[in-house]
Amino acid sequence: QVQLVESGGGLVQPGGSLRLSCVASGSIFSINVMGWFRQAPGKERELVATIISGGTTNYRDSVKDRFTISTDNAKNTVELQMSRLIPEDTAIYYCYCQSRRAYNMNVWDNSWGQGTQVTVSS
Repeated sequence: QVQLVESGGGLVQPGGSLRLSCVASGSIFSINVMGWFRQAPGKERELVATIISGGTTNYRDSVKDRFTISTDNAKNTVELQMSRLIPEDTAIYYCYCQSRRAYNMNVWDNSWGQGTQVTVSS
């Protein structure tokens, strides 16, 4: 019902920056939450940052002051600006969206992107 397409991953040296982007499309009446999660090899998926429709943001402690999440509600997009990257940030980053379905607003969809690889290495 909802498709999320991510872009912007890649290889970067420690201390560098990357910007991830995600576009949501499909049967969307409104979006409640968008965010980013990540999963490193051998580890569970973890929350990186979320932003709700009113603009309130939430970050995991290890990325505070380094990452910034933002949205463009008109375009159904969410971005994650990552700065001062460290090797521990290496993971597959997944976009997440919670949305109310168009034409059936009693239904909420929780959707995931396919993931984009971020590798921080010298």
